[in-house]
Amino acid sequence: MTALRSAIQPCLWFHDAAEEAMNFYVDLFPDSHIDGIERYPDESLDEHYKGMSGKVINGRFTLNGVPFTCLDGGSAFTFNEAVSFTVACADQAEIDHYWHALSAVPESEQCGWCKDKYGVSWQILPANLGELMTGPTAIQALMGMRKIVIADLQSANGA
Repeated sequence: MTALRSAIQPCLWFHDAAEEAMNFYVDLFPDSHIDGIERYPDESLDEHYKGMSGKVINGRFTLNGVPFTCLDGGSAFTFNEAVSFTVACADQAEIDHYWHALSAVPESEQCGWCKDKYGVSWQILPANLGELMTGPTAIQALMGMRKIVIADLQSANGA
């Protein structure tokens, strides 16, 4: 296996869709690419490989310059909202772009948070969220949103 590229990097445990997810993410984010994939060997070599032959045992990819690793590990663990990835967006068009691509579980949408088709949680936020949250009713406006609408936050600030 190849050495890690940075001191700290996220590792995503997929049931069996690591390669599909890597391809999806690198197509979505700029400055992204798959750096390498090692696959499970023949399942007859070890009982732990049962049903995993050819799946990803170690995938390395870069999303918008940030290194990630991933694997197909089966159903022992699943993603949840305790860990999410934040996408800081320059404007409403960028928010709309990432929201449309990533939001696949409508019941998980709240305050700019969404969940993709693989179960990974994302926060799709305006890069200037701090500025937008200065008005007295901005937090109330934010709490009522699913996808963040910058104009609505600006209105809540009286802008």
